[in-house]
Amino acid sequence: MRTIFTLSLVFLFFTIQAQTVADFENFNVDVDNFLDGSDGSGGFASGNIFIENDYNVVYDFWSGWAISATTDTITPGFGNQYSAFPGKGAEGSQTYALTYAFDRVNMALTNDASGEEVNGMYITNSTWAVRSMQAGDAYAKKFGGPTGDDPDYFLLTIKKYFQGSLSTDSVAFYLADYRDADNSNDYIIKDWTWVDLSSLGEADSLY
Repeated sequence: MRTIFTLSLVFLFFTIQAQTVADFENFNVDVDNFLDGSDGSGGFASGNIFIENDYNVVYDFWSGWAISATTDTITPGFGNQYSAFPGKGAEGSQTYALTYAFDRVNMALTNDASGEEVNGMYITNSTWAVRSMQAGDAYAKKFGGPTGDDPDYFLLTIKKYFQGSLSTDSVAFYLADYRDADNSNDYIIKDWTWVDLSSLGEADSLY
């Protein structure tokens, strides 16, 4: 029996298209602060991408994307929902985007990038996700189970929209993978990792 981890906190540093870099530093977020959409902005633009944010004022809850410069790599749980496990952005940067995805999230390509090829992006786990997979919590069990033999995994699947159609092609990236019969090969992604998306070809948005 396989277990699918549903706490979808994934972090993005940048996507490159036509030599355009989205690095989120344009928001000038101070260290250990974040933007969760509570200002009603509806999303964030950096480089030639736009990522949507939906903030619910009644419940003080956000979905879609947020921008963060938080650095806590230790504290488990929901209270540390804005921290990437590396404690900073990719390539030594301070700021990064993150998504809290119940089902799916989109990243729209804008301006000259729309309809072009995306080279790729850096991705990692959140501190919340890593600590949950390592020890279990109220939302998920420890990956591997008591014996370490449970074939658990945390999978990100990236597709594209182009001219109104969702592609059948996809890029799969395992944020954690415990499916190997040899437990020494089990892993959880803890560093920023480059994911090549060039195989998807021309795109108007990523899904």
